[in-house]
Amino acid sequence: MQKIQCEILGLSSSPSTGGAYAILLKEVNGARRLPIIIGAFEAQAIALEIEGIKPPRPLTHDLLKSIIDNLGAVIIEVIVDELRENTFYAKILLDISTMTNEIDSRPSDAIALAVRAQAPIYVSESVMQAAAFIPTEETEQEAEHGGKLQKKEEEKPKTKEAKIAALQDRLKEAIEAEEYERAAKIRDDIQRLTNNN
Repeated sequence: MQKIQCEILGLSSSPSTGGAYAILLKEVNGARRLPIIIGAFEAQAIALEIEGIKPPRPLTHDLLKSIIDNLGAVIIEVIVDELRENTFYAKILLDISTMTNEIDSRPSDAIALAVRAQAPIYVSESVMQAAAFIPTEETEQEAEHGGKLQKKEEEKPKTKEAKIAALQDRLKEAIEAEEYERAAKIRDDIQRLTNNN
């Protein structure tokens, strides 16, 4: 499986998500971004660790990290490896003695542990292709500099091209407003239009 290293670009809430939060991952050596909707507890756990705030008592993810450390294990990496029926799946790779174990996890829990262990976060290429997007400005830069993307844009019918351009503008606005759930829906609309050749 091909995997892409990512970093946390942002974490936000949106009134339209009914209390849910979104974490935005960005590939380290590229422009794609992957929004994942997560719960409030997991968002808080990630945000506290990123900000370096230590609660007076350990949170669940702090407890899990302590248990892993006390058992002599090391978190090697976490990987968001699957997307099924609009649900992301992840794995936590642990090194215990000379063995590597894979533990099934929700992406939010895996990422919360990764930030505590300073472990790399990966996303499989198949998940990136299915759910990631490229912000509009970077798409335009690639079109100017990269022949492949420019040719694809020229081959599309003008009506579809106009729809995609309008959707990309809406996507940019949603990202700037940190409305990642709306951005994910717009991204899906763009992919549907793009795939209906």
